[in-house]
Amino acid sequence: MSSQTAIPLMSAAEFAVWLVLAFLFWRKKLSRRFPAMGAYLGLRVVSAPVLFLIRSGDPTLFPSNQWLTAYFVAFWAVYVASAVLLLFICMEVFASALSAFSGLRKLGLLLLRWAILASAIVTFSSISFAHKGILVVPEIAFAVTRSVGVLELFLLAFLCRSMTALRLSVRDISFGIALGFGLVSANDLIAATLLSRNAVLSAPMQVAYESLILVALGTWAAYFALPEPVRTPVLIPVNSTIYRWNEIASALGHTGTQVAVREPATSFLLSDVESVVDRVLTRNLNDRKSEI
Repeated sequence: MSSQTAIPLMSAAEFAVWLVLAFLFWRKKLSRRFPAMGAYLGLRVVSAPVLFLIRSGDPTLFPSNQWLTAYFVAFWAVYVASAVLLLFICMEVFASALSAFSGLRKLGLLLLRWAILASAIVTFSSISFAHKGILVVPEIAFAVTRSVGVLELFLLAFLCRSMTALRLSVRDISFGIALGFGLVSANDLIAATLLSRNAVLSAPMQVAYESLILVALGTWAAYFALPEPVRTPVLIPVNSTIYRWNEIASALGHTGTQVAVREPATSFLLSDVESVVDRVLTRNLNDRKSEI
């Protein structure tokens, strides 16, 4: 099979897998746990046939070749919306992975929001808006997607490194979602690197790119189809490091009662007090004996 034939077939297979993923996702009611992921799957399922219909250039729908403008607007709107949803998905996965540690989850989400804000500032400050007009939209979209891709890779690396401490199973859906997006992000970064050296990707490279996307989608399909292990309460020793960090993170931002800390009494002062008490007790005992 030639590359020209394989690429359309793989694109059709990709859309079919998106449909299967959406069905499995809503059948297991995972949208309650990952609403942004549900919106992302819905966007993928709805946008694919719409973009295909626009790209067909039907003259009854788009007279005078206006389909080019419509396709440009629709494609980049979906592209930017997907990047924004990926940010929320990262936060959902992070919150789900740390659900057993409320303090660390709250502090981690706060730090993650600040990291997203800093990444957005760096991304937009590196874009040149001079004399580009509407052509600046693809550059903004690519820059945002690269930043989100790096964030997804860091999230996957964090989960892989902390799975034992967080008592997170490899079969947990939050890890499966992070794994799939990690594969997609690595695939996009490799493709962007190749595109920076060549104007277009060759047909074999396009096949390899589409193959890795299908692998990521297949990973999600396996996680959504297989039963997820039941989460049990996490039991950790009181003297463990992660317990102490969770307690510290829980205490941050909460104002409690003020406690006055006094210097401990010295041994010399304690001995003086004890001697005074002994003399008082002895005198009272002697007085009682004399009365008798």
